[in-house]
Formats: sequence, structure tokens, C-alpha cells
Amino acid sequence: MGRHTKPEDADDMSTSDADTDSLDSEESPQRSAKADAFWEKVGVEPVEIALPKGVGLTLRAYRMSDAVETVEVEEEPEPEPEPEPKKGKKGKKAKKVEPEPEPEDDEDELDDVDLDADIEAELDEDEEEDTEPEPEEIPVFLTLRGKLPLFETPEALVKFVKSNPPTDLSGIDKWDDLVKGIKADYVVATEDDTYELDLVVRNLRGGHDTWDAELIVSAAEVARDLGYALRIPSVLSTLSQGSPLDDLDNALRSIADGGIRAMFAKRKARKVGEEQTALAWRGIVVKINDVVDWRK
Repeated sequence: MGRHTKPEDADDMSTSDADTDSLDSEESPQRSAKADAFWEKVGVEPVEIALPKGVGLTLRAYRMSDAVETVEVEEEPEPEPEPEPKKGKKGKKAKKVEPEPEPEDDEDELDDVDLDADIEAELDEDEEEDTEPEPEEIPVFLTLRGKLPLFETPEALVKFVKSNPPTDLSGIDKWDDLVKGIKADYVVATEDDTYELDLVVRNLRGGHDTWDAELIVSAAEVARDLGYALRIPSVLSTLSQGSPLDDLDNALRSIADGGIRAMFAKRKARKVGEEQTALAWRGIVVKINDVVDWRK
């Protein structure tokens, strides 16, 4: 799969430049022009995510919320309750309860009740129309029953997709074309779609001078997407607009872009507590790791 291993100290590397180039070519397979054309056609991209438990592949698309169909997923059958043991012949007989006579309905009162119910129903409909959210662009993954299947190999991912499972991604417009045309050698994540969540906490604990802006910013990007797609409120709130991690994210983006703003961004980033930030990110990684379904 894509890039993952990052040396802690480049000076300690004993391999030559030629050896390094050879390793990079082996670890980072190049995607063909035909594969690029396929992913552009279906509007989906392979994504590689590294977590403490391993590295896996999935697929992600961005669509407008009103353009994604809700996929019906059959619930797993619940076990039937065991029948209650029958009582013996000497068991007590149930006491016969005479039905109580019902009072005659007051037509006027019923009319009032029905009228009130009709008014409330109309108000509820008006409120629903007024509060209907505007369509927005949302991330969609191969999520299934609240879990994120991550595949160790492209072949395993392709086999899963070809089985046409009722994932959230199967609700997009190009799903049938994707199922029909996907091939194992197409499943190569670009550098922009490769995320190393397993390295974030260690990098943050190394101190402000060692913080990798691109690593942390990209991790926040995929964490927000997964928090939304997998409905993980704690991840969304920790990375929400105006939160400490969001402020850090903005500062790191400025640092990565360089220029004059980068100097001010570095000062701002230095005011962020190292340990608190590392702990917050550890919580994010743990929450995401808990909903991953690892598949070979």
C-alpha cells in the first residue's frame, strides 16, 4: 500500500539514496491513467487509512446530501425468546375479570379533541417544512451497519464491492458503474488520500518543534469525514468549528502554506498545550478504531 513508515530521524538512516528510491517504488504503487479515468468517471476515490491496529483500504465519495439514496439494510434477526414453562394441573386458575362498562362518549368532547389534534398536526407539518435542512456536500464511505470495513488488500476490497453489499456508498448515483468496472489494480490511494492516524499522537507528544503540519491537517480531514459518516458525535464535537483542535488545524494550515502568515501561525500553535492536544487526538483515534471492521 501507500507511504506509511516515517523515520524518526533522517540522519539515522543507513540506506543509500538508491535503496530508498527502490523501497519507495515498492511501497507506493503508481496508479495508471486508466485507473485515474475510472475513478474520475464514478466520482469515487480509494482511501488508505493507517490506525494503531493496522493499515486498510476503503472508498470515499463526496455527494450532495439530497443526491444520496438511503440504503435499506436488513437487521440481523433477534434470537427467539424461550417459551415459558407450562404450569401443572394444580396451578391456580386465573381470576376472571369482568369487563368494566365503558361510559358513553361525549360527542362534543371528541370533536374538540379531534380538532386540537388536527391543529397540532398542521403546526408540526409547518415546522418540519421550515426546519428542513439545506442540501450540503457530505462524505460517503463503504460503511455498513455503523461500521467501516477496512481491507488489507485491493483484491479483498474488490471482492467485497462485487458482492454488491448494502453499504452507504451503494446509495450514490454511479454505484452500478463502480461495481461493474472496478479492478484490483485500480485500487491505489493517492498521497492526498493516504492518512496516517496512527502517527498523530506520537508526533504531537514530540513537542511543537516536531509537529508535522501536513500529517495533522490531513488526519483532521479524514477524522471529520469518518465522524460524520459513522455518526460519532464525540469526534465531530472535538473537531467542530471554534474548538481548540479546529484552531490548531487552522494554524497548521497556515504553517503548511508558508509565507508571512506562517510566522504568526507558529506563535499561535506554540500556545497550544502539547499533552492536552495529544490526549484529545488519542480519543479521536480510539473512537474511530473502535468502529473499524478489519477484513482480509
